[in-house]
Amino acid sequence: MKNHTYSLGPAAGIGSWTEASEIDGHPVPAVFAAPPEPALGVLVHSRRDREVAATTWLVLAASHSEKARREWSSFGLALLRCGVLFSAVRIPATLIYAAAGTEEPDAVRGFLAEVLDGGPVFHDVGGRQFYALTPASTPRSWRFVAAECLDSDTFLGVPATDLTEFAPQYPAYWVVPMDGPGSLCAPADVARLVLIGYRAAQKNAEVAR
Repeated sequence: MKNHTYSLGPAAGIGSWTEASEIDGHPVPAVFAAPPEPALGVLVHSRRDREVAATTWLVLAASHSEKARREWSSFGLALLRCGVLFSAVRIPATLIYAAAGTEEPDAVRGFLAEVLDGGPVFHDVGGRQFYALTPASTPRSWRFVAAECLDSDTFLGVPATDLTEFAPQYPAYWVVPMDGPGSLCAPADVARLVLIGYRAAQKNAEVAR
């Protein structure tokens, strides 16, 4: 299962790529930063090491890094600005459950991990929304109205990286945790997920009539 790690600026020396793509006649925008090749000789770290590294990266999108760390520690959630390091696609839970064909948490987790190639997703339980983290440039090419792509005017409550299971005292948790700094979902994978969920939800509604 691969992850998509996106460079954050021209210093990385990575170009861009364009791939025309359609799903049953629906265009899937694919003008996104190309993922860099993995460095040779990089050690595989523990889950805890990856959580700490991801936290250090995410906090760069906070207005005040120490405040964000205190919010994670106290409330399990910190406000981070979209459009700096990442964007996020907000997907209604109804679409996710329709796409997965179930609301069973472990089954949904496995489904999302497979469809999004391990890209990070968290669940706002009370709001019944899922958020897939994508590259900061995603809003410029996003065309799917069934799920909103949050731009740089949005501050998003992001759960602490070690909240990977539902806990009633916290409002959100990672269904598919971040695998490390810059590990994000490929926008085309998220678009495909939204389309699958939208069509499945429509079909379910027709059956229920």
